[in-house]
Amino acid sequence: MIFAPRQAPRGAQDRAIVPMINVVFLLLIFFLMTASLTPPPPLDIAPPVAEAPLAEPAPGTLYIAADGTLAYGDQTGDGALAALAGAPPDPLPVMADAAYPAAELARLLPRLAAAGVEAIRLVTVQP
Repeated sequence: MIFAPRQAPRGAQDRAIVPMINVVFLLLIFFLMTASLTPPPPLDIAPPVAEAPLAEPAPGTLYIAADGTLAYGDQTGDGALAALAGAPPDPLPVMADAAYPAAELARLLPRLAAAGVEAIRLVTVQP
């Protein structure tokens, strides 16, 4: 007489975990596809509207708020211009707020040229 409990075959236990692994991989792929890979801009900016293809701001973008505050990378204010002096991208993407006057942007260009910027590209959004 054998009183030991009967054990399930090992192969049946291994096959039960395969669907769970499939679900975990599907969830992983779903979260990777829906995640935002670009960091948010450092300033709250409403860019001007233009009839041009939509362009995402690059990591080396100079942000200008409506009050004239500059941000580049993790630097703000005059520190943003100092950070540009290292090696600015050519052309430098500039995302200025729609309320920022164009005359002020024109006055900023000589300061950017002094920091080593040779050309800029104004980033806009589609209507």
